[in-house]
Amino acid sequence: MFVSEQHVVDVPIYVALDVENRRQAFELLEKLGDACRYVKVGLELYLAEGPALVEALVARELSVFLDLKLFDIPNTVAGAVKSVASLGVDMLTIHTLGGATMLEAAAEAASSRALHALSGKPLRLLGVTLLTSVDDAGIRQMGLSDDPLSAHVLRLAGTAHDAALHGVVCSGHEVAMVKTRYPALSALVPGIRLGGESKDDQARVVTPGYAVAHGADYLVVGRPITRAPDPHEALLAFLQNLKGGSQDV
Repeated sequence: MFVSEQHVVDVPIYVALDVENRRQAFELLEKLGDACRYVKVGLELYLAEGPALVEALVARELSVFLDLKLFDIPNTVAGAVKSVASLGVDMLTIHTLGGATMLEAAAEAASSRALHALSGKPLRLLGVTLLTSVDDAGIRQMGLSDDPLSAHVLRLAGTAHDAALHGVVCSGHEVAMVKTRYPALSALVPGIRLGGESKDDQARVVTPGYAVAHGADYLVVGRPITRAPDPHEALLAFLQNLKGGSQDV
């Protein structure tokens, strides 16, 4: 698929604040400096510090991606979406495996004019397809079927599309396929690594340049930046790989 040079420049890298508490989060932000304008808050940090941390990050004019991967009955998820929208975050994840009714309830809640008036901006919902820690063997163990992993991702992306979600979360191995079938969906790609780095617990990883060249609209990077000896320099290396246009996996 064709990706413009301007698109590459505009793709943000969300740094995953996968730390234990508020103090560690703000110490990491100090190390990252002004190069970091986008952050991801995951389940561990959110449960430890709650909405107050998110509000503090928003107050610093950071773009906040709240990665909670909501998965519950439709009414509960819709209520959670309304609660999150009031915090002023930019993006929130929900599991596409929750089904069409759950996704539609979440999308309806997120599109409420009252919520937009309260937060001052729309909340973009991203549907998680399959975690990047899952591979084809994992799919079989889950009993989903003998279809290849890519078929499951595409089917779940279709459910997100039909429910009017803003986008999906998928690995860099599936992003081109998803964007080709559903160009209106935005795609966030985690599992981003530079060549030669440890995969950690990620099964499906790609470089920043590869992900963007194949259609990614947002990237998420965690441990390769946050656990680096110099997180600021590590972030700059990822940004350079992105802008350099390298399409190596």
